[in-house]
Amino acid sequence: MALSSRIGAHVLPCGRHVEDLWDTMGSAPDAHVQGCPHCRTALASLAALAEATRAVYDDESLTPPPTLTSRIMAAVRADVRRTSRLPLAAGEHGPVDISEQAVAAVLRFAADSVDGVRARRCRLHRLEDGSVRVDLSISVRFSGGTSVATGDVVRDRVRAVATAHVGLEVAGIDVEVEDVWDDET
Repeated sequence: MALSSRIGAHVLPCGRHVEDLWDTMGSAPDAHVQGCPHCRTALASLAALAEATRAVYDDESLTPPPTLTSRIMAAVRADVRRTSRLPLAAGEHGPVDISEQAVAAVLRFAADSVDGVRARRCRLHRLEDGSVRVDLSISVRFSGGTSVATGDVVRDRVRAVATAHVGLEVAGIDVEVEDVWDDET
């Protein structure tokens, strides 16, 4: 494979393409990747996203939307352009960080996986102790009455994905219902 032949590829500061790193996931990193902080960080971010996606995908109670892959890759590509990053626990190759936008995309998917919920916006706020606070806005399907339980289910699902699959310590999750919809609209 010619590394420079990718049309529309997203290039890291070292010259490698994110798509090429994605293609090599699961194989031993070459000498450049082992010594390059940009490639190691991008590869660790891709691995975290792949694991979180796999865990959500493997949950039989969830049905991933058909656009899941394109949404994840959009988040990965944005990871290259964004400077706002969250540190994760150190992995086997040292400290790892991930873009806030990539994590927000995974957390929005977790919220979307709750029946009758459509995630809108997700913002992460780093706290001084290293934990994060999540602000999430959603729209919910009208069910004949207001249910606080839906917000609790969303909160539980987002916390589970953020802690177990992304590796974040979550201080709190604020869920705001911005819209109510029904199946007829």
